[in-house]
Amino acid sequence: MHTTRETPIEISKKEFKKVGYQLIDKIAEFLETVSEGPVTAGKTPKQLQELLGTSKLPEDGTSTEALMAKTTELLLNHSLFNGHPKFLGYITSSPAPIGVLADLLAASVNPNVGAQILSPIATEIEKQTVKWLAEFIGVSSDYSGLLVSGGNMANFTGFLAGRNAKAPKNIKEDGLFGSDKLRIYCSKTTHTWVEKAAILFGLGSKSIQWISTNGKNKMDNNVLAKSIEKDMMAGFKPIMVIGTAGDVSTGVVDNLDGIAEICKKHKLWFHIDGAYGAPAAVIPSLKHHFKGMQEADSIALDPHKWLYSPLEAGCTLVKNPQHLVDTFSSHPEYYNFSKNSDEVQTTNFYEYGLQNSRGFRALKVWLALQQVGRSGYEKMIQQDIHLSELFFELAEKHPELEAVSQNLSITTLRYLP
Repeated sequence: MHTTRETPIEISKKEFKKVGYQLIDKIAEFLETVSEGPVTAGKTPKQLQELLGTSKLPEDGTSTEALMAKTTELLLNHSLFNGHPKFLGYITSSPAPIGVLADLLAASVNPNVGAQILSPIATEIEKQTVKWLAEFIGVSSDYSGLLVSGGNMANFTGFLAGRNAKAPKNIKEDGLFGSDKLRIYCSKTTHTWVEKAAILFGLGSKSIQWISTNGKNKMDNNVLAKSIEKDMMAGFKPIMVIGTAGDVSTGVVDNLDGIAEICKKHKLWFHIDGAYGAPAAVIPSLKHHFKGMQEADSIALDPHKWLYSPLEAGCTLVKNPQHLVDTFSSHPEYYNFSKNSDEVQTTNFYEYGLQNSRGFRALKVWLALQQVGRSGYEKMIQQDIHLSELFFELAEKHPELEAVSQNLSITTLRYLP
């Protein structure tokens, strides 16, 4: 006799549709009217804790409909809305509605995009998304890589690939203790991820050579070249230079072409942190700012910034994907993911990064790239830049503001009462 196991986590088709439709109606109304309310209610942590209450873990379950109604009210009335037109605080985009739907669909199928056999179509979609992102920013579609959670992880992934490629070859077996004193180089304005990476991945914060900037706030490449040569003379081993394509404080793009030449001369890994600014390379009039990006060994960018993807969505691009495999791949018995017999080599993304189990982050990016297209993104990004330029012009005319800089979509200014 066939029996069906009944569990308290099940939701009937009828109830799922009812609650789901109610939720979609609430979300649609929220997206339509978010601009009419405040950016945030501004309640204190104590006030929010009082809203949640202090009850212990529930002994018995609660109805799905009641839970979703209460939770929807909590989130839609007590969040900070980065999709609000008056949200100006950080580089976090509003979520593309198609990305919201994509995350629902991805969670429903629930593929583990760590191995192709566990995520057949999801793996192919992620591969295509990575190629499209490479094309979008103007580098070769031969770059490969993977989707990660955001800028820190995208940069960490490129950093580790570079460390593995340029450090002594025994690093996997012997670690860093017996190796030469490794050196990495970056502008003093580089995002704090680089310090985290040096500490977490064994080089130590003293391995970082913070290079001064010139009058335009770009890394001073003359100082960079001299610093590398000085370190080599002192017995250090330079392995990597990190350029920035869109500093998160001022929007400045380093002289990437010059950095690439220095890296070639000394056979160093060239990594670019383009988490914020790299998508601006799609604008024809700005391409000259990004000259040299195509020479990078690895690039980090965040679709959840300037491509409007819902959180989380970062991406690491690597010129030679074998460097990712050499860094991250392992083959214990329980990873029995056999290769396909067809002419195309199977991609198992667990070999490309730090995660084994991976969610389907690529779907929301893949769908938005198709819904909007290159021309649509070009238009939106250009509008963002024009708004920043307008902000700068208005600040210049204001008697109590000092306009300081304007690059990409970032204007900096001072209040002078």
